[in-house]
Amino acid sequence: MSFRLSKGQLLEVKKRMRMEIERGLKKETHKEATVKMLPTFVRSTPDGTENGDFLALDLGGTNFRVLLVKIRSGKKRTVEMHNKIYAIPIEVMQGTGEELFDHIVHCISDFLDYMGMKSARLPLGFTFSFPCHQTSLDAGILVTWTKGFKATDCEGEDVVELLREAIKRKEEFELDVVAIVNDTVGTMMTCAYEEPTCEVGLIAGTGSNACYMEELKNIEIVGGTEGRMCVNMEWGAFGDNGCLDDIRTKYDQAVDENSLNEGKQRSGGQIQTMES
Repeated sequence: MSFRLSKGQLLEVKKRMRMEIERGLKKETHKEATVKMLPTFVRSTPDGTENGDFLALDLGGTNFRVLLVKIRSGKKRTVEMHNKIYAIPIEVMQGTGEELFDHIVHCISDFLDYMGMKSARLPLGFTFSFPCHQTSLDAGILVTWTKGFKATDCEGEDVVELLREAIKRKEEFELDVVAIVNDTVGTMMTCAYEEPTCEVGLIAGTGSNACYMEELKNIEIVGGTEGRMCVNMEWGAFGDNGCLDDIRTKYDQAVDENSLNEGKQRSGGQIQTMES
């Protein structure tokens, strides 16, 4: 198979992607869909009136960030950010869920010490860049690990609750975890704060994924007809059902066979910077 696809092949990939998107949105086919089109419960983009100090946790790869974000509204909107980057050792990525979340909370504690804010109880937004089934804005059940993570006792669990439990075990500070979002959603919302017409977020890094604002009436697994909601596409799994096998190269096959999650995130493996 050639590395370069013809225009006809690209149009065929587009057609197949559209079919998988529709399967993910429809209630009767959602369960089997590879492109899951997960509801995020984010109902609108920023309107510019947002104001305050917030903590943010960004977990989506071998490194993660803890941030303090200061948002000021008014005639001149400003966003001031302070952050530190922390590593996640391979033995933690592939250990137990408790070890992983205890490590994350240890790093949050270090950041709060660094900022001199250990006594402040701030709202925290959790950017968690793995496939999650959200039941509300602050609850997300991990569907499957990707990007080299294999921590036990996490899949099928609410990762927000796992984070809250780890904070309780630490017994050093209190935080209000108010939202869990995918990194694509965080990207869209950040851009939309300065450019209100932005309604799509796209990530091309450790993994590849996108989100966009969809009409609620089209998201059948949520129900409701009024307004809109952001959908996390999880398009990294596009092709896991074999629909792209005719354009895969021997190199794509080799990457898949040597990944930690063989057979999963196939299209992600074809375009991202790290194996799934």
